[in-house]
Amino acid sequence: MSTFSKKLLQWYNPNERNLPWKQTNDAYKIWLSEIILQQTRVAQGTPYYLAFVKKYPTISKLAKAPLDEILKLWEGLGYYSRARNLHQASIQIMEKHNGHFPNTYPEILQLKGVGKYTAAAIASFAYGLPYALVDGNVYRVLARVFGIEIPIDSTLGKKHFEEIAQQLLDKDNAALYNQAIMDFGALVCKPSNPLCNQCPFSSTCIALTQDKIQHLPVKTKKITKTTRHFHYFVIHNTAHILIQQRMQNDIWHGLFEFPMIETIDHTLPNDTKSIFGSNKKLSTTSSFSFKQELTHQTIHAHFYEIKLSSLPRQNTVVIHAIKRDLTKYVFPKIIHSYLQVRLIYLT
Repeated sequence: MSTFSKKLLQWYNPNERNLPWKQTNDAYKIWLSEIILQQTRVAQGTPYYLAFVKKYPTISKLAKAPLDEILKLWEGLGYYSRARNLHQASIQIMEKHNGHFPNTYPEILQLKGVGKYTAAAIASFAYGLPYALVDGNVYRVLARVFGIEIPIDSTLGKKHFEEIAQQLLDKDNAALYNQAIMDFGALVCKPSNPLCNQCPFSSTCIALTQDKIQHLPVKTKKITKTTRHFHYFVIHNTAHILIQQRMQNDIWHGLFEFPMIETIDHTLPNDTKSIFGSNKKLSTTSSFSFKQELTHQTIHAHFYEIKLSSLPRQNTVVIHAIKRDLTKYVFPKIIHSYLQVRLIYLT
């Protein structure tokens, strides 16, 4: 065992985070937790994990569940492709592995929605296999402690960090080591304001001794965000409200929304033909705006409430939903936020 591994495990013993998926070696539950925690903070993901385990305690139950039901339980987590992949992978396990979660790294890696990190996590946590995890926490810890300035978003950088992580791995205690370095990155070697005075590596950490804490790890690519403006028309009468399902190859595929027009800015468009079938002047009773940050997009949603005595006809796109049944539909987070604030007024 390397000196690094010894110090890490000594730190971990009294500092382990008590998280529900750490209390099991059930590969199915570990897989659930790993998929939920992709792009999601632990505090936000934990109640979703508990809800999924309760509703779908086995792979079989998850595979048999309707996708709409799974998406509804997922509502609010975002990145809904994770939920779709989860469902497809459960069916894959039932069909190709007779309902038994695969127990080798190559087989786990073949599951829909599972990449190298997730496969390594499941392999080590569920089966004790010697595969090192490399994610944001691990990149940060290794880059700082060893002063590695190769960009983590480069092909060379990814390969270099994977090799170092595998070399440092305590192969006899792979699960324990992987949990330790993850918790250490989350609790001590944090992105901002790391707790260097509590770090067991402080005397030898190159980033600390050379004042490079904020410089490491290095990234070369900057995320370019697109700003989009969605104008939602909340068209309703006493009992019903118009909604439609997003079927285009875009964000929130398969989720529901109100009739919408997208523009390049916040200006309300005059052309409403796509909503009403003909151009007509809108008479809104009130309007509200909400904002949501996605990884590569900033969404500005503008909601215009329009109460009519008679609603436009239903068609293959727009449906008349009963107001009291809106909770049955899966909406993007930004619409869910609007509904939480405004639904009681739509009468």
